[in-house]
Amino acid sequence: MPIERQIARKPAVATAQHERSSWSFGQPRIKSEDRMFFTERLALLLETGSPLHTALETLERQADQEHVRHMIHQLLTNVSGGLTFAQALAKQPDAFPITYVNLIAAAETGGFLPQVLQRLQEMDEKRRELNSALWAALSYPAFLMCFSFAVVVFMLAMVFPKFSVLFASIADELPPTTQLLMLLSDALRRYWLPGAVALGASATLIWRWGKRPEGALALDRLLRRTPLLGEIVIELQLVQFMSVMSLSLTNGVTVLDALRSCREIVRSVSFQRFVSRLETHINEGGALSPVFAETEFLPALVPQMIATGEQTGNLAMVMGRISEFYEREWKKRLTVFAKIAEPAMLLLMGTVVGVIVASLILPIFKLSRGVH
Repeated sequence: MPIERQIARKPAVATAQHERSSWSFGQPRIKSEDRMFFTERLALLLETGSPLHTALETLERQADQEHVRHMIHQLLTNVSGGLTFAQALAKQPDAFPITYVNLIAAAETGGFLPQVLQRLQEMDEKRRELNSALWAALSYPAFLMCFSFAVVVFMLAMVFPKFSVLFASIADELPPTTQLLMLLSDALRRYWLPGAVALGASATLIWRWGKRPEGALALDRLLRRTPLLGEIVIELQLVQFMSVMSLSLTNGVTVLDALRSCREIVRSVSFQRFVSRLETHINEGGALSPVFAETEFLPALVPQMIATGEQTGNLAMVMGRISEFYEREWKKRLTVFAKIAEPAMLLLMGTVVGVIVASLILPIFKLSRGVH
């Protein structure tokens, strides 16, 4: 569908309709797994010919968890009250993001609801796989880092104090590393409580600063400029953005509605500002490709392909291809990062422990030679 026709179409579901949920206090949040359960089974029921009302009743009976049953009951009540399915979904934004609602609205208008539900389930599944891959790649290096820190603290707090009296007679002859570690050990024992308070206060201030726009932007820029890891983060955001845009445009959602949906998908402040610039440019009657070309953190191939997609009227297909290509690239980079990070953390951990052990053994050798 040409971009001009997509822009001219009336938005399927206005953002203002995405109201706050009327969930009861203390009600558990709907997880992505719950939404996938609902979406997959609803698509199956509709494909077999069940009316929407009957399908929702069936799913309500089949739901094992109370919060899922309550969510389906709310949908059933609203649909029975005369709302469209998309309008009923929009009343529960904590469970169904704007992307989901807009696609359902377009599917109801076009009469292809089961197919869109299947695509939504696949999109949730792919997002979960990407997050799992990222967690798997980062969890082991993070564990090694925390373990190394715990070992250092244990050695300084429990082991070094036992040698302080022994090393007192050769204090001037101790290696520099031993002297430094002894000072750190003494400071840790004397000032651990003020140090813990200061560390907690610093972490809280940094966290609050990171929540503010200028702090979040600074941290985002720092992360983007980190070798290898920055490319991984950018490509993950790009894959998620292009996947949602392609799915939305393919199923008749307008460009502006698709861009609004992406606000909930991308977490990067830089990417959110990029999406806002796209919205402004489209509202002013412009095309997408100039904004892509002006965005410095995007790979050079992306603006060229977007321009081609707009010229040929195949923007949705091009965005889908971009998503598939950079998903493969992202997985390759993530594999390389995991292969580099794990031995690097092991090397760092071994070096730190080795320095600590050497700082204890060398003075002991010096003392033993003095005794002999």
